[in-house]
Amino acid sequence: MNAWSNDGLWLAGIAAVAGLTASAASLGWLFSRNRYRAAVPDSSYPPEVLESLYHHSPIAFALIDRQGRFLDINRDPADMIGYGKHEVSGKPFLSLIAEDMQEAVRGLFLRALQGEQISQEIKVKHKQGHAIDLFIQTSPLIRRGRTIGILAFIQDFSERRRSLERIRYMAYYDDMTGLPNRQYFKKRLEEKLASARMRGSMLAVCYIDVDQFKLVNASFGRDFGDMLLLQIAERLSRSLSEPGDLARMEGDEFAACLDNLSSAEEAQERLQEILSVLKEPFELRGVPVHITVSIGVACSGGEDDAATLLKRADTALHRMKENGKNGYLQHSEDMDHVAMEKLTIQHEMRRALENKEFVLYYQPQYDLASGQIVGMEALIRWMHPERGMIFPGDFIPAAEESGLIAPLGEWVIEEACRQNKAWQDEGLLRIPVSVNLSFRQFTEKNLTSKISGILEKTGLHPRYLELEITESMTMDVERASQDLRELTEMGLHISIDDFGTGYSSFHYLKTLPIGRLKIDRSFVRDIKQDPSDAAIVAAIISMAHKLQMQVVAEGVETKDQVHFLRSHRCDEMQGYFGSPPLSSNSAHALLMEKVNRPALPAYH
Repeated sequence: MNAWSNDGLWLAGIAAVAGLTASAASLGWLFSRNRYRAAVPDSSYPPEVLESLYHHSPIAFALIDRQGRFLDINRDPADMIGYGKHEVSGKPFLSLIAEDMQEAVRGLFLRALQGEQISQEIKVKHKQGHAIDLFIQTSPLIRRGRTIGILAFIQDFSERRRSLERIRYMAYYDDMTGLPNRQYFKKRLEEKLASARMRGSMLAVCYIDVDQFKLVNASFGRDFGDMLLLQIAERLSRSLSEPGDLARMEGDEFAACLDNLSSAEEAQERLQEILSVLKEPFELRGVPVHITVSIGVACSGGEDDAATLLKRADTALHRMKENGKNGYLQHSEDMDHVAMEKLTIQHEMRRALENKEFVLYYQPQYDLASGQIVGMEALIRWMHPERGMIFPGDFIPAAEESGLIAPLGEWVIEEACRQNKAWQDEGLLRIPVSVNLSFRQFTEKNLTSKISGILEKTGLHPRYLELEITESMTMDVERASQDLRELTEMGLHISIDDFGTGYSSFHYLKTLPIGRLKIDRSFVRDIKQDPSDAAIVAAIISMAHKLQMQVVAEGVETKDQVHFLRSHRCDEMQGYFGSPPLSSNSAHALLMEKVNRPALPAYH
């Protein structure tokens, strides 16, 4: 035990457990058993307690002399550093310190000898050669007023270090792809922006979204979708100069930083490189899958920060996706205005629903042979308290994007049914009212029960409600067929709106319970000037009649158009030639005036 007595070691043990490291003088004073016994009654801490603490303390501690040699350690250090107790006894502690830390630790030792208490992480060489992390706390040992060494309390910090590294990884990296995440990317982007400002160079932030990724998940499953994202991440990383320049933001969205740019043209060249690495197909389950991406780009300028650039790139990405996807688009100032306007409209629409600012207008539909009014289409308008009347084209896209289209569409159906029932109760024409059904409404599982509830609430017979759907809604023929059959079995009529502009298929026309086709106004507008449009309209009428369907021409505005449609035996028309959309009061007046009287010249 060299110069140290067992009493001294016991006292060192109790000091470690009792937390006396903050008082080196007290430890020295308590060093002898006599002084200890004088200070503490025998019944308090008998020698066997101190001995137990020395041998069984949960904290390892070592005694080091003024020359830096191990004099003793309270337990075998082999489980920490690989060396046994006998191997380290008398050995200089610096011989165990990693080379790159030896000078720093030597300085700590000298400071500890001068009376300073040290808390420090150090790297120690394990006997097997690898480095391990230890956390030490030191206290000088003072005997008769002289520092004779130090007492070092030692904890294995390796596991904690691994835990901290894991926490850091989880905080800054995406667990699936291994790429930096949003938080890390923003931090790195701030650093790159500061560097670019100092150099006077430019950088570009790219927000990248994988087109049609949901289709991949639906076709192959989410596990294969994750595999595809891994492959995309690997290819994108190859097109960037530094590993940290690409991050996975969320889902199928990535962000990239293109720095050291001299011009916007160079940014475009780099973007083309990114797109080019994705041209070759990916392979999933042995099936080649071609992937395209949409990219929003924002270039640095002035004092822009990372959050601002990311927001602009995201805004540009959103516009790129609206414009058809598969390409890149650079942010411009007008995009911020449009995005803010959308948010404002969405907020005001929620308020408008609560405040009942929406109203319905009604456009009559006429029988082309008799001229009688045979139906009304309900068209929504927004009576804004400040901006006046707003037409559907200015707010329906925002409603679809925000999800408000579902409650709005439900209100339209209920209001149209209520109004039609009120007209019928007054003895006016019993004619159907037609309502456009949104895609979101059409995909709702409880659509049939909702409409049934509305009809029951308003008292309108189902035969007087017609639902207009678009061609794209019928692409999933199996599901569409089931939903539409349930609706027609209730007694409702179904029509295809804007026919000819969507994914036309004769298959769904003969399979689904559709009663009418509405020819889109874009074909009707030029039927007298454009032979192609005239041929298309004539063909649609002929085909529909052979399939036992009625045909309604939309957007009819001139007498020549009426003559053409009559000559090809189109069933009905709707448009300004008959009447513009009318408020409920004006529609009521028209119905009163035209009851059983022709509204158009009869067909001859």
